[in-house]
Amino acid sequence: MDISKIFTKKGSIFLILFSALALIGMNINFSKLVGAESQFFTLFQFFGPVAGSFLGPIVGALSVLIAQLSNFFIVGNEFDLLNLLRLTPMLFAAYYFGSKKKSLGVIIPLIAIALFVLHPVGRQVWFFSLFWTIPIIVKILPKKYSDSVAAKSLGATFTAHAIGGAFWIWTVPMTAAQWIALIPIVIYERTLFASGIAVSYIAFNAALDKLVEKLKIDVKDILSIEKRFTLKA
Repeated sequence: MDISKIFTKKGSIFLILFSALALIGMNINFSKLVGAESQFFTLFQFFGPVAGSFLGPIVGALSVLIAQLSNFFIVGNEFDLLNLLRLTPMLFAAYYFGSKKKSLGVIIPLIAIALFVLHPVGRQVWFFSLFWTIPIIVKILPKKYSDSVAAKSLGATFTAHAIGGAFWIWTVPMTAAQWIALIPIVIYERTLFASGIAVSYIAFNAALDKLVEKLKIDVKDILSIEKRFTLKA
């Protein structure tokens, strides 16, 4: 998708709508991040990556960045390395969800695994990074499986987890025991996030298709709507 098209009048409408939803989602806490004070997973984790499918992987990631930066300055978060690094997982998740290319979907988790096991604590709990083989497996599956909403949702949320985990182990002091204790929590949270991403993708398809029909505007060069998930289907 041509990035310039998203900054047209029609494109800006959908960018503003997504940014508004994202800002609301980022301010509804879901669960606390272990090892950091006043840091939370939010409702945004349940739908952020879908922007990569509707707007294309590059523009989708850009829209996620714009929304996150807006929230960053509105909330007045402290301008430090950890808070800046926390912006990146959802960018890669949005790209993963919207991209049909296998290369980055495989390379990024592999880099995250390598960074994790290079850390002294990471070497002790190397098996924790096996979670990040999930997006790799999804990408190398036959197309009919890898393109399914469930598989893409699972791959996207674990891509975000891979990026976050690789940064986290180098920036937040945690023991091997704490990482091991996180394993059942990760399974629970990521299953919920993947389910939320899948449901929100289907819901957004239906809602956007209805909105486009209502407004009688042609957005085929701006917005990618999967017709099999619309109300008409």
